[in-house]
Amino acid sequence: MIFRSILFAIILIANNAHATRVFSGTVSYVTDGDTLWVQPDTGGSPRKLRIDGIDAPEVCQTGGEVSRAVLAQRALHQRVAVTVRRNDIYGRGLARIQLDGNDLGAQMVRAGQAWSYRWHREPGPYAAEEAAAWQSRQGLFAAGRPELPRDFRKRHGPCHVVRR
Repeated sequence: MIFRSILFAIILIANNAHATRVFSGTVSYVTDGDTLWVQPDTGGSPRKLRIDGIDAPEVCQTGGEVSRAVLAQRALHQRVAVTVRRNDIYGRGLARIQLDGNDLGAQMVRAGQAWSYRWHREPGPYAAEEAAAWQSRQGLFAAGRPELPRDFRKRHGPCHVVRR
């Protein structure tokens, strides 16, 4: 058990050690409402990034296709500034992304296309934007109580999205 824990820690450290922390580039693909690919201005392979601090519906979940379309409409082929905080367990960089000087995560939550990512009892970094979206019944919050993506994944597992 100790060996596995040490091995896991080494993998996480190695995975995060090579991550570029700050870069700019162009959004080349949108996977879903909180995941996109950015081609760095310096070249190399596109980087798969998850927008830090938000949780959008799975593409196979109600509202998922719309959320992906909204992110694509806002960001696809646009130049962005990226700050990677760390990598997640899937190898994606968890990043704050600025589009025209505006926080893309805040925009998605304010538009009602994602939730502020909760951790335990913390409401997440975009709690105010989420509250405003609920109050004005934006996007996912227009009718009823949409299912949180984490609850959807617990019941159905993740959607399998193939990058085109």
